[in-house]
Amino acid sequence: MEREARPDVLVAPPLSAERLRERGFNQALELAKAVGAHLEIRCDPAALARLRDTPAQAGLSRRERFANLRRAFRVRRALDGAHVAIVDDVLTTGATAEAIARELKRAGARRVSVWAVARAPEPGKRRCSK
Repeated sequence: MEREARPDVLVAPPLSAERLRERGFNQALELAKAVGAHLEIRCDPAALARLRDTPAQAGLSRRERFANLRRAFRVRRALDGAHVAIVDDVLTTGATAEAIARELKRAGARRVSVWAVARAPEPGKRRCSK
């Protein structure tokens, strides 16, 4: 990866307080920390806040997923001109990434990238045919 293409900061989708208590950790944040350490890119765990608890995305349609996350996140830092990468474990419809990217841009991010470990098929779409 070219040095210029690297993000200035990595962020991870924040979990609700309840979900964090249930799991004990935020898997996306743990990935962002590890990737950040390896690539020497700053990870900012406090850059994003979840404004409200939302139902789990699993089992929701594409449209329901986007509606579910509307106004669910807030950026806590000015990001004037920064290139920010959202690090997540799984990307399905992109609803989480889009909701967060929208807020990052509002906070002044120049560029937003999405880094995900896995890509899952969208709800209702078949993976393989028999």
